[in-house]
Amino acid sequence: MPPTGAGARSMKIANVSSTPCWADLTTPDTSAARRFYRSVLGWESGELPGRDARGYGLFALDDGRTVGGLAPTARPDRPAAWLPYFQAEGVDAVTARVEGAGGTVTAGPSDMLDQGRYAVCADPAGAVFGLWQRRAHPGFGVVNAIGGFCWFELASRDPAVPTDFYATVLGWATTSPDENGYRMWTVDDEPFGGLLRMNDSFPPHVPPHWMVYVATADCDATAARCAKAGGSVLVPPRTIASGRFTVLSDPQGAVFGALALNPLSGLAELA
Repeated sequence: MPPTGAGARSMKIANVSSTPCWADLTTPDTSAARRFYRSVLGWESGELPGRDARGYGLFALDDGRTVGGLAPTARPDRPAAWLPYFQAEGVDAVTARVEGAGGTVTAGPSDMLDQGRYAVCADPAGAVFGLWQRRAHPGFGVVNAIGGFCWFELASRDPAVPTDFYATVLGWATTSPDENGYRMWTVDDEPFGGLLRMNDSFPPHVPPHWMVYVATADCDATAARCAKAGGSVLVPPRTIASGRFTVLSDPQGAVFGALALNPLSGLAELA
């Protein structure tokens, strides 16, 4: 659930070290994913050229600005999932801090063609995230605008564990909890995401996890398009002090949120 307080703000940071810079979807059916996200969010898509790209593709708005990535899962039995990436000036140094702070490095560090260097990690509670050291590919082409990502949220059963971990690894701070116990992640006092304490409403089998939110002008219409396209509405659209949100799943099971914050109301609507 995104920030509920009246003072909540949308993500203000872009191209700042240690903050969100990319998100990609791994899925066993990239063709189905392309159709779904075009129907629901209006995203165009295409693959990077060359065999070395290993089927990696890009989602973009209709004006060409890149939103995120798309990749086939390494094995057909792997679940579909969205993965956020945080900007690292030196991926190798940051992965060393990950391990020193009790996290794990599950992939990399490795080069992605000439685009950049990446690693996939997990915090001590098991929430998975990526690191990206940009080269030819800088990251998001659009944030905080309709159709682009606007919020990144960590759900954890013990907020003290990730608070210490991400402060050590990426230099993040958190705000004081609001009336619902929700905290916001900040860098230089600017928010870019949230920290949600997992309560008894989360089934025991659901692990700590990161979730990405896409900015939308109309959560209800987005949820309706999701259901019509074969996805699932996990949390029906609901109103909070800062706007309106919904949590959705694509047909392959990748979960994401759609968020219409009040400050975004003047932005151009999704065509």
